[in-house]
Parts: sequence; structure tokens; C-alpha cells
Amino acid sequence: MSASATTPAPPAAEGDFTHRQIMTILAGLMMGMFLAALDQTIVATAIRTIADDLHGFSVQAWATTAFLITSTISTPLYGKLSDIYGRRRFFLAAIGIFVIGSALCGMAGDMYQLAAYRAVQGVGAGGLMSLALAIIGDIVPPRERAKYQGYFLAVFGSASVLGPVLGGLFAEADDIAGIAGWRYIFYINVPLGLLAMVVVARVLHLPHHRTDHRIDWPGALTLVLGLVPLLTVAEQGRDWGWSSGRAILCYAVGVVGLIGFVLAERAYKDEALLPPRLFRIRTFGVGAASSFVVGMAMFGGLMMVPLYLQIVKGSSPMVAGLQMIPFVFGIMTGSIVFGQIIFRTGRYRFIPIVGSALMLIALFLFSLITADTPLPLTMGIMLLMGLGLGGNMQPMVTAVQNAVSPREIGTATSAVTFFRQMGGTLGTAVFLSVLFAAVPGRIRDAFTDAQAAPEFQAALRDNPEQAAALQSGQSTEGLNDTSFINTLSDVIAHPFKVGFSESMSLVFLIAAIIMIVGLAVVLFLPELPLQNRSAAAARAAEDAEARAAAENP
Repeated sequence: MSASATTPAPPAAEGDFTHRQIMTILAGLMMGMFLAALDQTIVATAIRTIADDLHGFSVQAWATTAFLITSTISTPLYGKLSDIYGRRRFFLAAIGIFVIGSALCGMAGDMYQLAAYRAVQGVGAGGLMSLALAIIGDIVPPRERAKYQGYFLAVFGSASVLGPVLGGLFAEADDIAGIAGWRYIFYINVPLGLLAMVVVARVLHLPHHRTDHRIDWPGALTLVLGLVPLLTVAEQGRDWGWSSGRAILCYAVGVVGLIGFVLAERAYKDEALLPPRLFRIRTFGVGAASSFVVGMAMFGGLMMVPLYLQIVKGSSPMVAGLQMIPFVFGIMTGSIVFGQIIFRTGRYRFIPIVGSALMLIALFLFSLITADTPLPLTMGIMLLMGLGLGGNMQPMVTAVQNAVSPREIGTATSAVTFFRQMGGTLGTAVFLSVLFAAVPGRIRDAFTDAQAAPEFQAALRDNPEQAAALQSGQSTEGLNDTSFINTLSDVIAHPFKVGFSESMSLVFLIAAIIMIVGLAVVLFLPELPLQNRSAAAARAAEDAEARAAAENP
């Protein structure tokens, strides 16, 4: 392929990009986002196999916690620094760090090494998502932005399906070319990441005029001090005990850190990592609050769907990934349709409201499914949930980017991403705690009810060893490994599946209640006229006006 086919011609005017140039740049951005989105789902599928091979099953959660902490904390840093120094260098740096972390993860010799290398990966991942969205804000006017941002949601949805499929394939392969199959889960990121770096380096050339001001290092340090212990206890609290000594220490240190962060941001004002002035912009405040609440309901609720498919319906991780296709199709359809509506009408306020309402309905319907609900019906609810997400996530980002200064696109975009990640972390921790607190009692109740059925009594008499396995699964300790369910007959396994599905229904109901709050927050979103210029073009125009004013005082 010739250079002319891959490298866009210079824009006709500074900050203006043609559709072809935008699509070329978009290809590089999507590759970077795909790396981050795929990694989260592919690792989650294979983590148990990885932990067994590295003899660290009891500490496997740290591999996830380390990634989560560094990716969350680095997100606002990327946004602020890219506003000062430019997006390109930081997006390339994020890809490079992610590739290095992936290569190291593939070479890990124990779970502690893997956790440390996952932390390196997380530092890179923190910039991949937020900077890609910020760059789109730089090159595409708000009115047209939604139709391009739909491609990003398509990447996210595709990774949600491909991750479990690839993770299952690699995890089930004992040996590939003399290397343990699970290591390719990380090695696959290396060629993909290098290719993304080449594409981004060739096609991403944004006009940027650096504005020198102080870097908010006190804010960065206090943010680390505040979030590390709180994210740690969110991930580990279920194992430690929420009122244990370690958990209380994390609460105390986290609160001190967050108080320090607020004081630092007030002292640095407009130069702060998250300038307090932004929260006085109504659209930004609603966007941040909505992202936090929707993140809780979305991540906390959606994580139950693969569990339902695998535990209750008996699907393998690969099959469960394929069964999530209606969800992906809903995201893609919703983002494309709603993006076109914004483009053609110039109005966006009602779309997050509709998206939130669809998510609320979907979560409530999920709370009604049982162990015997036909799979097509469950997949129909997935489609509805996907449509809701397609109408919620990207239009809200567009609204926030449209409301802030073109020089603060990175800060505002990363803040929305940051609050969504925080909400997702809290939602996941709370919902998992609710699930595993409810499961043992629900299984015992289902077991008691089933004992009255003659066919169940006959199955227990004929399979005493399976009856013992079911009894052990009624305790919290017995739920550490649910693979025993695959060894039970359908009749004996049914009470376990009923108890699990009823516990999941409780989680979905809580998520639906939280989504009511999210819908109420979105109702406060104002309708502002969408800008017809990209952020880069707006900055270029401001710079030209400033130069003209200086030359003609």
C-alpha cells in the first residue's frame, strides 16, 4: 500500500479535517481502544487457568486489582497533560506502555509478578480510552461527533464478545509452539499494539499550541493516596471483611487522601487536575454524576449476565461470549441510530434520557428471569440493554465536550471516563458482595423446596455422591469453585441454578433501583446548541484572533 493511500493530505485550514482524514485517524484510535477493551474481557475469562498454572489461585484477584488501580488513576493525568502538551505523544506513550506491560505479563513467573506487570499495563490502558475520545473531540465538530463515536462503541462491544472466545481458546490450549497457551492472551497485544503505534504515528497529526502553566503534582499525589486504598478495599473487601482492620485502615487513608485532593484542586484552581470550575458547568456536573451512577448499574449489572449464562445455563466461556452478541448488536445499532439523530436534528438531550430509560427497563426485566427462562428471551433483554447503552454513553460525552472550552477537551473527557470507572468499580464490589451473601441461603431454600418432588428424591437416592456435592455447594466456601455443577444431573443441579438465578435477580433489581437515580440525574441535562467546529479548529481560530489582537493593539 502506497504512502498516499495511508497518509492523509494536510487539512485545507488549520484544525479542519475531511471525512477521509477523520476515518484514517479513526482507524488508529480504534486499534488503541480495542487493545484496552479486549484485554479486560480476555483476561477475566482465563484468570482461573492462569492462577492455577502460576500456583497463585488465592491471590489471583490482585492481578485484576493492580490493573484497575493504575488505569483509573492515570486516566485524569492523561487528560490534563494532553491538554497542555498535545494528544499524539501521550496516546503513543499509552500504547507503548501497554505493549511493554503485555510482554512482561506473558513472561510472568508467579502471580505477584503478574500483578506488578498488570499494573504497568493499567498505566497504558488509562490513556487509551479517554485520549481516543478526546482526539475525536479535537477533529470532529460536536454535531457530527456522535456518528463517529458509534464506531468506538462497536469496538467495545466486539471486544466484549471476542474476549471470552479468545480467552477460552488460549486458556484451553496447554501448549502452543512450546509456550503455555494462556501466555498468548498477553502476547497477542504486542503485534496489535505495535501496528497501532505505526498507524497512529503516521496519520495522527493535530495542530497544538502549548500553553505553559503549573502541573498539579500535589493533586496527582493526593489522588493516588485517596484512590489506591479505596479501590483496593473495593476489590478485596469481600475477602477481607468490610469491617476488618485492613478495610478500616484503607477507608481512613482514602478519606485523608481525598480531602487532600480537594484542597489541592482548590489551591491550583484552573491549573488543577480536575478544575473545580468545571463542576460549576451544569452539563459537566450532570455528565460526571450520570457517568458514575450509570457505571455502577452498567458494569455491576452486566457482569451478572455472563455468570448467568455460564453457571445457570451451563455455557462455556466461549459460548457465553457468542451468546452476548445481541448485546453488542444493540450497542452498535443504538449508537449508529442515535448518532444519526443528533447529526440530523442537532438535538441530544432526549437521547441519554431514552437510553437511561431503556437500561432501566432492561435491568428490571433481567431481575425477572429465572433458571428456566428461555435463552432467546434473555438474549432479547440483552439487545434492549445494548440499545440503552448506545444511547447513553457517547451522547453524554458529546454533550460534555460541547459544553467546555476547546482547550479542556482532554480534561473533561477523561473526567467522564474516570467517574464511569469509579462507578463501575464500586458497583462491581457491591453487587458481588450482595450476590455471594445471598447465594448460600437461596440455594438452601431451593434445595428444601425441591426435596418435596418425587423425581428429585429418586435422583438423590440414585446419585448419593452428587447429593454430597450439592450440599457442599450451599456454603460460601463451596462457591469458590462452581465447576462441580457440570458433574450433576439436570434434576439435582436445578436447585443450585434456581438459588443462583434468584440471587442474581436481587442484584439486577438493585441495579435497576440505582438506574432510577441515573435517569433522574440525566433529566437535569441542559440542551445547548451543538458547535459546528471541531475543538482543534476552535483553538486555531482563538490563536489567530489572539495573534491578530497582539499585532493590532
